[in-house]
Amino acid sequence: FFFVLEKMGCAKYFCVSILVVFIAIALAPLTLQSDTMAMYGDAFNLVTSNVNSGRNRIFDYSNYWYGETGTVEERASNAQTLTNHYYDLVTDFFEYGWGQSFHFAPRFLGEAFDASLARHEYWLATKIGLRPGFKALDVGCGVGGPMRAIARFSGANIVGLNNNKYQIGRGEKALKMESLDNLCSFSHGDFMNMSFDDNTFDAAYAIEATCHAPDKVGVYKEIYRVVKPGGLVGLYEWVMTDQYNSSDPAEHAIKLGIEHGDSLPTLPHWSVVVDAVQAAGFEVVEHFDVAEQASKSQKSFNVPWYRPLEPHFTLTGFKHTPPGRLFTAYMVRFMEFLGVAPAGSYATAMMLEDGAHNLMLGGQQEIFTPMYWVLIRKPMTPKKGAAAAAAGAAVPEA
Repeated sequence: FFFVLEKMGCAKYFCVSILVVFIAIALAPLTLQSDTMAMYGDAFNLVTSNVNSGRNRIFDYSNYWYGETGTVEERASNAQTLTNHYYDLVTDFFEYGWGQSFHFAPRFLGEAFDASLARHEYWLATKIGLRPGFKALDVGCGVGGPMRAIARFSGANIVGLNNNKYQIGRGEKALKMESLDNLCSFSHGDFMNMSFDDNTFDAAYAIEATCHAPDKVGVYKEIYRVVKPGGLVGLYEWVMTDQYNSSDPAEHAIKLGIEHGDSLPTLPHWSVVVDAVQAAGFEVVEHFDVAEQASKSQKSFNVPWYRPLEPHFTLTGFKHTPPGRLFTAYMVRFMEFLGVAPAGSYATAMMLEDGAHNLMLGGQQEIFTPMYWVLIRKPMTPKKGAAAAAAGAAVPEA
């Protein structure tokens, strides 16, 4: 039908027809009530939600990588503004393509994508001993998908710390809708300078969030301060592995592509993270790459964390794949052309596509992992000199 219209020179009718089909797909979940169809309904929110009016800031954002201010030092000094701009730009895309748990997870053969994310979250909750009556801090909680899942699983009370007001607004709506506002709450603030009193929380965790911190020791010092003595903290960290060769231009380009596509000051080697938590005063209980461990233990039954980013097709997983992401990008470009989506939407989609491509390459080449697990404990009594070391320690970035 579209082909015939185009051949007849009916460009106007061709565009209108595509728009009608897009709206029909977006509204289909209202009548079909199907999970498979419901995922397409998210597309309408993707191009029309209120935060999208600020997507023209994508051009200011990209200047921190490719303009005169595009140095690691400049990105670190502007980390708070940069990350806020980033999540204003990409939150709707993340929810559309990934759901409300903005993180990766290893998967078993036959395990559903959403189930693997939940298992990843439950494992963390078990590791840090969450249970009813505990009060925990989610550092960099996003829209609160993991926080809600962990609260349901553990019965613990969880406060989600986030510096992005748009994400908090999205998350608070979900809390009310799922009747979890008795267990979960949001706090607007910077994880480099928290407003909580000392020794407030029984435990804490960060799921792929402190990678945005401009100073690793600084963010861990703040977590140390607000956790009670003896409290456990679980971290899933984005890091470069031992396989990464910084002198290899191709591998360095992958690293830079991940940093640009995901608003990171820089990606450190895993040892930088381990050194930083110790410099902040924590005791290290264990640390290892969850992705590497899953690959070794599950062997042929392991589905790597980057599989959703690779070219393959399933009806429900299509949006994750390169063809699905490009389809979304060009759909957004068309909507931007029609004036339905604001300027900058297509550039935002392409930035995320570039980031996803480099994440996939980093995973395939085993030079990067988004799930380096670090379990740490705040000592019952501070180690001699720990406070002084935390105050003045500087850990070099890789």
